[in-house]
Amino acid sequence: MLRRVPLSLLRPGMFLHAIEGSWLSHPFWRRRFLLRSDSDIAALRDADIAFVTIDTTRGLAPIEEPEPIIITEPVVASGPTGITAERERAADIVARTREIIRGVFEGARLGKAIDSEQVAAVVDEISGSVQRNAYALISIVRLKSKDDYSYLHSVAVCALMVNFARHLGLPDETVREFGLAGLVHDIGKMDVPSEILNKPGRLTDEEFAIARLHPERGCAILGRAEAIPATAIDVCRHHHEKIDGTGYPFGLKGGEISLAARMGAICDVYDALTSDRAYKDAWSPIEAVTAMHGWNGQFDRDLLFTFYQSIAVFPVGMVVRLRSQRLAIILSNGRRASRPRLRVFYDTAANSLVDPRDIILADDDACKTVIRAENATDWGAHDWPALCVHLLQESDKLDRDVIARLWAGVETTPGETVEMPTSDRVSRWRPSERLD
Repeated sequence: MLRRVPLSLLRPGMFLHAIEGSWLSHPFWRRRFLLRSDSDIAALRDADIAFVTIDTTRGLAPIEEPEPIIITEPVVASGPTGITAERERAADIVARTREIIRGVFEGARLGKAIDSEQVAAVVDEISGSVQRNAYALISIVRLKSKDDYSYLHSVAVCALMVNFARHLGLPDETVREFGLAGLVHDIGKMDVPSEILNKPGRLTDEEFAIARLHPERGCAILGRAEAIPATAIDVCRHHHEKIDGTGYPFGLKGGEISLAARMGAICDVYDALTSDRAYKDAWSPIEAVTAMHGWNGQFDRDLLFTFYQSIAVFPVGMVVRLRSQRLAIILSNGRRASRPRLRVFYDTAANSLVDPRDIILADDDACKTVIRAENATDWGAHDWPALCVHLLQESDKLDRDVIARLWAGVETTPGETVEMPTSDRVSRWRPSERLD
């Protein structure tokens, strides 16, 4: 008999008939097999699987019997559902809001006041799409062309801000204000000559000085509109400030920068990096967050990690703790835009290394499964730089003895220098270059 049961009732000896969700969400190459050990069950929990179907005619039944659910033939939907339906709906929203924002920004260029009700309606539509499925709209708006960048960058930052604010659990009205702030944060660029904004090479000092005026010019434009919240003006003015005080226009530091502006800085840079520009090709999401993670002093580090959770993308080489209380290292997923790949290697509850095992998280589960960043040296890693590089290799090259030696600090090569792998273009880029 087939029964649908939660993972809490699983035990070795049960026969797994089906795993709920995409095959990419779990580490097993088969969907039907006998659960032989507790490690098989732990692997399911690490992958954040909620329910499975067991076959009690081929294995053990649950000790605590749940209400039986008889599995019948699946019902095939007559039309698109879930992510497919929302992607179609999101594509329509992006197309319509692009034209609305184009009109708002072009009007601002001509000195017309912003229609705050029209802008607020755009925010509500974007917010609704993000609430239904954040990854649908964010993934579509990331595919903007160079010609559409000025307008769709604003739509993208709005969506990222709404998603970020919801992930932080902020009140609905605050989420709405933060989304509106993201939508109009760069409106001051309408007063910057297009030959500067779209210059394919490095800006001269004089050109950069003109580009740096856009926050204040944006505030002047917003000041002519009615019912624009103070949060939007604050983000417009301060989204280029940096935590270490090296940003502009005022060189604010740390807590002097509002929560909304610190969030706006992260969303603005992330979308700029993952977009095609006149002077650079788009980076993949994982390339972008890996670079951003390495720019010390630019962003609020705690907020930056929360942002990773909100978009389900994490820097390569970061060590994270999973809800199962195991440590994992983030692996590269190449140029693909979705699904974090992690390699579990340590059990914090048992204070011991475990055989490395790879898992792939579904986008909408990553924020719940990855609960915090960790420092491997705090758990006893002696030569973490070398161990990190070893763990980032292809799985067939991993060596348990090498992992144990590097963790314990015996028989390591003195003076060996190890560099973290990164893409060539990320290693050449500097945060002072054209993040306008």
